[in-house]
Amino acid sequence: MLITNATLITWEEENRILPGHAVRLAEGRIAEIGPSASMEARYPREDRLDAGGQFLLPGNIIAHTHFYGAFARGMAIPGRPPRDFPEILEKLWWPLDQALDEEAVRYSALVCLVDAIKHGATTLFDHHASPQVIDGSLDIIAEAVNQAGVRAVLSYEVTDRYGADKMRAAIAENVRFIRRARHEPLLRGSFGLHAPLTLSNDTLNECRAALAGLEEVAGFHIHVAESVEDEWDSLQRSGQRAVDRLHAHGILGPRAIVAHAVHVDAREIRLLAESGAWVTHQPRSNMNNAVGAAPVESLLRAGVRVCLGNDGFSNTAWSEWKAAYLMHKAAHRDPRRMNGAEIVRMAIHNNAALAQTYFSGQIIGQIVPGAAADLILVDYHPITPLTPANLPWHILFGFHESMVTATIVAGKVLMRDRQLTTLDEAAIAARAREIAPQVWQRYESLARA
Repeated sequence: MLITNATLITWEEENRILPGHAVRLAEGRIAEIGPSASMEARYPREDRLDAGGQFLLPGNIIAHTHFYGAFARGMAIPGRPPRDFPEILEKLWWPLDQALDEEAVRYSALVCLVDAIKHGATTLFDHHASPQVIDGSLDIIAEAVNQAGVRAVLSYEVTDRYGADKMRAAIAENVRFIRRARHEPLLRGSFGLHAPLTLSNDTLNECRAALAGLEEVAGFHIHVAESVEDEWDSLQRSGQRAVDRLHAHGILGPRAIVAHAVHVDAREIRLLAESGAWVTHQPRSNMNNAVGAAPVESLLRAGVRVCLGNDGFSNTAWSEWKAAYLMHKAAHRDPRRMNGAEIVRMAIHNNAALAQTYFSGQIIGQIVPGAAADLILVDYHPITPLTPANLPWHILFGFHESMVTATIVAGKVLMRDRQLTTLDEAAIAARAREIAPQVWQRYESLARA
């Protein structure tokens, strides 16, 4: 296929903006780029997608999300509102994940995938929990991902909350899926862990042993120091802070994904940098849970590879950009904090590097020959000059997810002219509306108990 009449945003390290260009796709990759007129003359028989002057850029990458939280939208928490993050877990998320059955797992994934395709997210790192449906739960999500056609890295949350049998079932689910997905074109597995505060030392040791032999394809994906309670719990359990404890158990490493890291100290930051672990920042979630602002600039300065996720919020990546840009200015009462270039470093370059770590041997997140053909068209019409230097601020103050008109993954068109081609949005939404009251009823019974 030939995408013609586009303005390319290549998102290379030295970003280029190339108006009047075309991109030729072949075998799921970008085969060639060049001026549109010459490319059309050279490839007259290729299928065409006329961009009509729109921006063509790599699809957005979501470094940490939770499909299973989809049915929380609009749901009321019974009783008084939670007063802190531990109560949010106990009154909202832990009863909700117990309320999910197989169909709810499937449709929570499907509605999130509709959201992703419509809003230009082409690679997602999902962290799943459904303690009533552990065995095969990642296959259910994988089936939805393959149906949608996006790229995804899936994991199941290991925790001690539901006893030793379910803890070991979760370990087995991670290992089984990592092995299954390692050779699939659009799927990979990571090893999900909940958080240090719900994992004993023995469980951490079992998880580390279970991953032995698979370290070249997967690492652990875990929430760390999202709230200060995680640090206090770790100190009480072991006399060590959360990151120190994980380091001592061999959990960190070049494929480990540490979500949040809001309350890490200087020594923990150094350990994260030395281990090569990835940290994901989720500003909308952190603000919603009132847990604080992660020391993102300090993490980046120390050499930690910080990425941008959404923690289950809508798959609207530029909304997360804007939240990150504003949150740190407000938290520090300093308009100089969180430069737009740092947002690009996290959301574009680091997210792409994380995706390439799991999809090894592929170039993801750039428009260059040989890269994966994961692309979006954006109908944005700047009213001021747009250059590689000021592009971050055009995205922060001008781009909106509703401007995405086409989404392509591995050369396959998943949405064209804002019409989905792989998923039936109306049918998925209709079935989700039928399922949701049942999920809510089970949730409310568990939450009240």
